[in-house]
Order: sequence, then structure tokens, then C-alpha cells
Amino acid sequence: MKFGGTSVGSVSSILKVKEIVEAAGEPVIVVVAAMNGITDQLLLTSKLAAQGDYAYEKEHNLIAGRHIETVENLIADPAIRNRVLKQVAALLNELENILKGVFLVRDLSQKTSDIIVSYGERINSLIVSSVIPNAKHFDAREFIKTEKQFKKHIVNFRISNELIKKSFANMPAVPVVPGFVSQDLATEDITNLGRGGSDYTASIIAAALDADMLEIWTDVDGFMTADPKIINSAYVIKKLGYIEAMELSNFGAKVIYPPTILPAYHKNIPILIRNTFNPESQGTYISKDRKNGEKSIKGISSISDTCLITIQGLGMVGIIGVNYRIFKALSKAGISVFMVSQASSENTTSIAVKNEAADLSVAVLKDEFRLELVQGEINDVKAEKDLATVAIVGENMKHTPGIAGKLFGTLGRSGISVIACAQGASETNISFIINRQHLRKALNSIHDSFFLSEYQALNIFLVGIGTVGGNLLKQIGRQQSTLMEQNRLKVKVVGIANSTKLLFRRESLNPDTCIQDLKTEGMDSSPEILREEILKMNIFNSVVVDCTASSEIAGLYQDFLSHNISVVTANKIAASSEYESYRQLKETARKKGVKFLFETNVGAGLPIINTMNALINSGDKILKLQAVLSGTLNFIFNALSEKIPLSKAIAMAKEARFSEPDPRIDLNGTDVIRKLIILSREAGYKVNQSDVEKHLFIPDQYLSNSLDYFWKSISELDAEFENKRKELETQGKRYRFVAEMDNGKCHVGLQAINRSHPFYELEGSNNIIMITTERYNEFPMIIKGYGAGAAVTAAGVFADIISIANIR
Repeated sequence: MKFGGTSVGSVSSILKVKEIVEAAGEPVIVVVAAMNGITDQLLLTSKLAAQGDYAYEKEHNLIAGRHIETVENLIADPAIRNRVLKQVAALLNELENILKGVFLVRDLSQKTSDIIVSYGERINSLIVSSVIPNAKHFDAREFIKTEKQFKKHIVNFRISNELIKKSFANMPAVPVVPGFVSQDLATEDITNLGRGGSDYTASIIAAALDADMLEIWTDVDGFMTADPKIINSAYVIKKLGYIEAMELSNFGAKVIYPPTILPAYHKNIPILIRNTFNPESQGTYISKDRKNGEKSIKGISSISDTCLITIQGLGMVGIIGVNYRIFKALSKAGISVFMVSQASSENTTSIAVKNEAADLSVAVLKDEFRLELVQGEINDVKAEKDLATVAIVGENMKHTPGIAGKLFGTLGRSGISVIACAQGASETNISFIINRQHLRKALNSIHDSFFLSEYQALNIFLVGIGTVGGNLLKQIGRQQSTLMEQNRLKVKVVGIANSTKLLFRRESLNPDTCIQDLKTEGMDSSPEILREEILKMNIFNSVVVDCTASSEIAGLYQDFLSHNISVVTANKIAASSEYESYRQLKETARKKGVKFLFETNVGAGLPIINTMNALINSGDKILKLQAVLSGTLNFIFNALSEKIPLSKAIAMAKEARFSEPDPRIDLNGTDVIRKLIILSREAGYKVNQSDVEKHLFIPDQYLSNSLDYFWKSISELDAEFENKRKELETQGKRYRFVAEMDNGKCHVGLQAINRSHPFYELEGSNNIIMITTERYNEFPMIIKGYGAGAAVTAAGVFADIISIANIR
């Protein structure tokens, strides 16, 4: 049982360790790390001493004080407490004398540094052994032996194993061993096993003694599917194979020191990661068992501190020994390489190192290949810094087709470019390098795409919180739990904005309160600020939802789509603008693998555009469209009666919120023309608004003057319209404002419709469309229903949003 720094960093945590050891119910060996933060503090203290800075004394006193205070508060028995205090004081005095020597000579050798950092484990293991009943303290230097190779201390397993077996031949009740610390076989100098080496100590002892289990007790519940600081939905992986655990550890999962796995692997000893502060958690069980889950990948790990070194030149092609020289030179300089990517043509080799090793790596390689650089056989050795490495890991990826395709497709849809990638023949790990600014987005999108998340997330930026936007928020609030339960879909409103303010929250806003939150917490906004903030958030699987009628907001769509953000809009301006702009938006969405959806541009919540697309995609051709597309105008003409003149019908439409605040937008036919243009384009015809033939029923003088003039003078038309209405009534006809497209020719205008026509009985603010195609020729397809109203429009927008969740 190995206990990490936080597990033995305070009185309360050490007492938890005591409880865990006592509850084991079988013979155990306890390996103890230094108190959390002590190793770093020892390194700092030694550095200050080497610089001749008297501040080292203060740091030493802090270290001494923490250990002495822990003993005084931990051990109740005076005799035991005094004995332990005496032992701890002796070690602290040794440390103080060494630090004084470093201060006096202003020099800190590696040998001296190794001695200084060993005191953390040596002191703490003494303290822990004093509180566990029947415990005996062991000195790891007596049986963990190392040899120096390439400037590193490497364990001599043959001799160490013999000494471990001998040391524990007559094992007491509970041996307590300091981790991390070792001894050089030749010089008998104190050495160490590297940062995190206490894990390694435990594994070495476990393997030598053929232990039943190696337990690593830490401050997390186990290996997570991803970094929980980045991905809120990350969860504990219950089972892993040794190779999976090694891969995740090598690529940034700081749960276990990577070398720890190898000794246990060779002896087939299971490793169990447990949480000292949550012992009820099952933890992560690591073993050779490959039947450890059905998911193709187990987890995602990342290194945010990456530099890519690239050696490129045609002179490398076909030359034997180039890679040998690369890695030999780096090895001599003590530089660790954690990823390699090479072109099959052999003219480029890229290696990943930490940013801190970048400049040295370039210098070493330029020196190694100085002759080739002079002769032009190698063009350059260059470093690209501030990158991130991501690895997806899982033994079930082996022989499973499509994993790499799905991975890179997911990244592509999120607008993330892969700079370099690598996959071994074992197919356990696919690693790739990206710009560091995209790391959060990459991890979230992969975690979501491979169903490592409990829910698929859809992140909504809502622009416009009026009647339609407000209704949409209510519908999202009501439907959130149902979508999560039935569809495993989590719709998150991560941003809202109106014309003057915006409010963003990555974790999600509350749909029920966000409008009020915008008033109290929102920042000043403009279209440009809105664009910048959305792009800056760089959130995965995101959708901009436009519930405005703003041309400025519509002008942002191209930027959003170009950055792999889907757009759902109830705003008709973009889809009905110049044909080239419409085409470009559609093309950008297609190329970027995102969606540009505007079903509610025509018919509110009616499935008109989706139906037309289905007809065309299945091979049909749309020949003719006939439609009543203005719920406002249809409401007005249905309301006309002997008691309700034209002017009053228009006012009623405004009061019922069927019309725009300025009803002239509906009366001048612009709204219907835009809808007809959108439908004609979706039917496959290249048309612009200027191509539409218009027959309007309101004279221009009422439409071109001020809104105030309109309301004062529109009643002048009441008598004329009442006479026409009566005349039509006697003929069994009704007025309908009809939009038509016939083989690409478009016109709109008022038509007298007879009783036999499908448009005659159209009620209220409903819309209707007749679609004539090659298949539906003699009997056209008819779609009919509510064509206006905030609730149905919001529902149509919501349906478009949900359809984006199918992008996987």
C-alpha cells in the first residue's frame, strides 16, 4: 500500500491512513511519500542556499516546524512522541548542516541535491510508522539499489530483488518504507527514483515479494476518462489494462508514476488506484484482463506543454542511420522524446519534446547535422512551440475499423487542425499534436463523440430574447431533463445576447433566469463584440441561434460557419440575400461539416424546407410552388368583415403579434418575397429578390412615408376594401396573398381564390404550400398549419437545434 503526499500531509490524513491500514485484514507493506509540497520546498531551499540567500534558513525552519508540529499533534503517548521528536530532530539537524555547507561553498551538486530531497520521505515515514500499531520502520536504501546510466539512476532489479526478499524474510506486522529513496550500488550515495518515485518503490517491492495486490492511495478516485478540470463530465474508469494505464500515464494522466506499472505487469500483480479521502470509491483496477469494457477508447490524456521539432530535407530520403543519429544526439543531451511522426518518404521527421527542451534540442540537432545543413541535404531544424499533445487510449481500438476516421472527423468538424500524428501497430494509442489554444475544445469534442460522456452536449449561443427567443428559452427549460433522460442529450445555453448586452457562461446559464441575469450581470455588447466573445470561447459542438431580424447579426454567419460553429436562424435576411452570399453560406457549412439551418424562415414550425430537401435528395425535381406564406396577411384577410375594416384588421394583427412591430414590412410584400426566394433556392433555382414580379395591394404612398403617417391614413382604404370584399363574397371567393414559383419564375400578389381551391379555407394566421414535382404532379403535395406565432416559431427553431445533435 503506497500513500501519496496529500494522504500523509496532515494529522487528519495520517490518521485516515492508519484506519485504512488497520482495516486491511491481511499482511501489508506500507510505502510513504513526503508530505505534499515538501519535496518542492526542499528543492527551493537548496537553490536559495546555493545562491547564498539567507532566505534558505526561513524555508528550512518552515519545513522543520511542519514536521515537528505534526508529531506533537499526532502522537498522544508522551514517551512515543518524545522518541519520534528526537529522531526527527536528528534528521532535521543533518539537513540543516548540509544546507549550511551548500550556502558556504555556493555550490549544489546533483549528489548533494539527491541527499537533500531524500529527507522528505525519510522523516515522514518515521512519523507514519509511529502511529500504526506494530509497525516497523525500514530504510529503502538498504534494498533499493541503482546504477547510473545516461545521467539517470536506473534500478538494478537483480540485486534489489534479492535484498528485498532478504529484508522481508521475517516480515513484521506492518513494515513502513520511505518511497522515492534509493542508493547507488557502487558509491553507496543516496539516489532517488524520480519525481513520483514512491509509486515505483511500492511496485518494486510488490514484484520482488510476489504481492497479491499493489494499492496506490492518492487524492483522486482513480484514472478519469479525461482531465476533470477541463471536462466536467469526466468519470472514473473502473478497469484498465496495464498498457492502457501506461499510455494514459505517459501522456499526462498524473495518477501514477509511469515506471510503476512495469514491475507489476511482469509479475501480473493487479494495481488498484484508491482515494484516501474517499475509501468507499471502487477506484481503478489495472490488470492483464482485456475484457474490461465495451467502449473502443477508455480515456483521453494530454500534455499541454509540447514543442514539435522537425528535421526536413530531401537528403534524408533513403539514408540509413538518420533516425539513429537524431535519437542518439538527443539522448546524450538528456532530452526525452514522447512522440515521433515521420513521413513515409523519409524527408521529414518530427519529434515532440517539452517546451523547456526546445532550444537545446534544436541546438543539439543542428550540431549533429551541421555538415548536411551546410550542403543543403537538410533544409532546416525548426521548433514549433506552445502546442499540445493529445492521446486517445484503449486496447479495444485494436482491429476496430473507423476509430481514426471518427477521431479526425470529430476534430475537423470542430475546426481543429492536426499538426502531426502517430499510431503504433499495437493500435492502443493514437496521438496527435494541435495548437494549445484548441486543447479544451479538442478534449471535449472527442470525449463527447466517443460516448465517454454520459450525455452529448450541445452548446447554444442565443441572440435575440424577444418573443421567439423568450419562448425558445422556456421550451429548452421544460425539455432539458427529458432530452437528457431519453436522448442522452444535454442542451446547454452558454450565452445569450440582445441588442445591447450579452452574458456568457461556459458551464451553462439557467434558461429560466438567464434573461434577468443578463440585465444584472451582462456586459455591453455590439455585433463585433458578440462575434469576438463567441469565437474566443472556442467551445465545441456549438450553435449560434439567431432570433433577431438584424442584418448585422446575419452578417456574422459566415464567420461563425468558418469557425465550425453551426447556425440556426429564424432571421430571413441571410438566406434571402444575394444568391452568391446564400450559396457561400451553404458551401461553407458543407465544407466545415456544420449546419446552416433556417426551417423557420418559411412557415414558422411547418416542415416545409426539410420536406423539400428530402424530395430533392431522393431524386425528385420540384417544378412549381404555390403558397400563402404570410400568417400576418392571411390573418388580416380572414379578419375582414362588415364590422372589421382593413385598418382595424391590420391593428389586430399587430396587437396579436402576428405582424412585425412595423406592419408595413408585411404589407409591402417584402416578407413574402424573402420566403419565396428561400423556397425557390432550396428547390434548386438561382433567383434573387429583384427577379420577383410584385402585385401589391397597398399603394406605395402608404408604405413609403413615416409609420405615423401610415397609421393616420391607412383607414382611407377601408371603404375600397370593403366593397371588394362584398363583391368577392357574392362570387364565393376570398382574397389570398399568394406566392408562386413556376420553373424558376417568381411572382407574388393578391389573388381571388374560389371555394374549390385548397387556399380558400385557410384559417387564422395559417400558412399553406402546394409543391408540384415530377412525382407529385397531378396531385401536388400540400403542407398546411400554423405559419406565425412565437411559440410555434420557437418550436421550429428548437427542432433545428436538436437535429444538429445527430452530427457525430
